[in-house]
Amino acid sequence: MKYYIIAGEASGDLHASNLMKAILQKDQNAEFRFWGGDLMAKVAGEKPVKHYKELAFMGFLEVAMNLRTILKNIKLCKEDVKNYQPDVLVLVDYPGFNLRIAEFAKNLGIKVVYYISPQLWAWKEGRVETIKKYVDEMLVILPFEKDFYKKHQVDAHFVGHPLLDAISDLPEISVENFKKENGLNEKEIIALLPGSREQEVEKMLALMLSVRDSFKNYQFVIAGAPSLPKEFYQKFVDDDVHFVSNKTYDLLRCSIAALVTSGTATLETALLNVPEIVCYRTSKISYEIGKRVVKNIKFISLVNLIMDKEVVKELIQNQLNTENLVDELQKILEGPKRDKMLQDYELLREKLGGKGASNHAAEIIVNL
Repeated sequence: MKYYIIAGEASGDLHASNLMKAILQKDQNAEFRFWGGDLMAKVAGEKPVKHYKELAFMGFLEVAMNLRTILKNIKLCKEDVKNYQPDVLVLVDYPGFNLRIAEFAKNLGIKVVYYISPQLWAWKEGRVETIKKYVDEMLVILPFEKDFYKKHQVDAHFVGHPLLDAISDLPEISVENFKKENGLNEKEIIALLPGSREQEVEKMLALMLSVRDSFKNYQFVIAGAPSLPKEFYQKFVDDDVHFVSNKTYDLLRCSIAALVTSGTATLETALLNVPEIVCYRTSKISYEIGKRVVKNIKFISLVNLIMDKEVVKELIQNQLNTENLVDELQKILEGPKRDKMLQDYELLREKLGGKGASNHAAEIIVNL
């Protein structure tokens, strides 16, 4: 069959690439055309129609400023889907773009599968009506999403979380070798995951590194984003602040704790068993708009949302300052708070249902 897959960000590229591998096991003659990244390209053996780096506009202001580019990409995608005539269109998160393509494809008579639900339970709940009309199969990866869709008369499939697949495939790692290979010293590592967009990274690293004088017995290692050049990070690097690129999972597995900008990385860090503090700060305008449109949500991190309680500390906007970071980091480096967090991580893995999400999703898609 012919599969057209759209992923608009780095995490979508990872999960879509694992889905493509699982589809190939069930449909060896599968043909792919896709929007995504390097991981998907490796599976398909060809370049994406568009790389996610050209699509990643986040935040109300950034979207508004790039609206012309976004509309141009939507038009290009519609034409490409029409020309390719796939048997199935698989949409991976990225709702502002993907829901428009869902409607277009459905009206062409193409089967539409949505893998990894947009966070409609947080905001824009009305989009469920679009999903009811134009999506044939909804495949969700968070346990509470199935109930959310059931409330709206949509029979969604909970397939498990694909991060468990990605993490279970990792080979064993030696902390000693990792330090040696990446020019790190002998001190224990505190990982810094500051995000993937230049302005965000600049702002978050300044805040994260403001704690360093209180933790001179540790070294800080920045997880470089594939979307940013190595040169960008050099101004932050010195004897006790290092940088590694495209090795985030290895870095986390060698770290004693992490400071993480909110997003999928908060869940990845927890599933790799690293105590963390979730850091979030955006422009005042974006934050005020967000507060008004996001509803019924007690937490911003996936870890706390899934567990429905505060497992990891979230420092948001003005709470994200040096004093609070130092205080919370001390608590998770050793002591009862660290132990409790690690216990809760075990329960988190149980709630997510074990590995196999990519296979479950592929089975539903191929059968459809």
